Amino acid sequence: MSKLQCLLRAGRGPCRAAAILRRCSSTVQHEPPPLTVTVQEGGVRKITMNNPQKRNALSLSMLQSLQKDISYEVDDMNLRVIVIAAEGPVFSSGHNLKEFTSAQGKAYHAEVFNACVKLMKTIQTIPVPVIAQVNGLATAAGCQLVASCDIAVVSDKSKFATPGVNVGLFCSTPAVALARAVPRKVALEMLFTGEPISAHDALMHGLVSKVVPEENLETETMRIASKICKASRSVVALGKATFYKQISQSLEEAYELTSQVMLENIDLKDGQEGIEAFTQKRKPVWTN
Repeated sequence: MSKLQCLLRAGRGPCRAAAILRRCSSTVQHEPPPLTVTVQEGGVRKITMNNPQKRNALSLSMLQSLQKDISYEVDDMNLRVIVIAAEGPVFSSGHNLKEFTSAQGKAYHAEVFNACVKLMKTIQTIPVPVIAQVNGLATAAGCQLVASCDIAVVSDKSKFATPGVNVGLFCSTPAVALARAVPRKVALEMLFTGEPISAHDALMHGLVSKVVPEENLETETMRIASKICKASRSVVALGKATFYKQISQSLEEAYELTSQVMLENIDLKDGQEGIEAFTQKRKPVWTN
């Protein structure tokens, strides 16, 4: 029985019943689409930024959504790799500048920047590799996001820029990740001019890992993710943590640290399993 029939049976006249239905329909609020969409299968968690109408801007809400999706059950042994992708022609345009008006206030501005820093640090401190799958433009904090990921696979139509200087807001926080990915003079030219660089220039300078035709982007990203999934999770986690720790150390400190870590790695159950499998010419069976 329809709602209209129910109202008529309740003693409402046809006109009265129709008016009630119109009022009810007008008050129905449709849920906005989620800012991020997450699918996990075969050890790979794919997080897709899902706000192409706003160029996948890293608003406070988007930053919080990414943080939640990346951090969710990150210690689950079944999780091996995280992929960050985006809907639409823009991977991410960076911060939503409307959040930085004076009306929002300094406390809110600080909250946005703190959320962004937290996300970028989380990407490099969680125990699983994070891959950026980029098919389009990545600017400002969007470029920072790409630079912060462990691996970046991009289509040949992708571009990267830090154009904040052109709107009076220098990309100082994106510069942290950018300067750790590309040579200093390349970073400074990007920061001082705001001009974009091509995918192939980004590859040449070390901002991204691989450039592929757009039609091969998904396949190549998943190929790399699947390859990582075949390795021991505990060994990958130890290696990732050590890599980021030693990179800022002196040569002497780095070798001292990594020599100790190699000893720890040998003592891991999977370390011994890998060595035995190699000597016995068989595939290792990881315990992770």
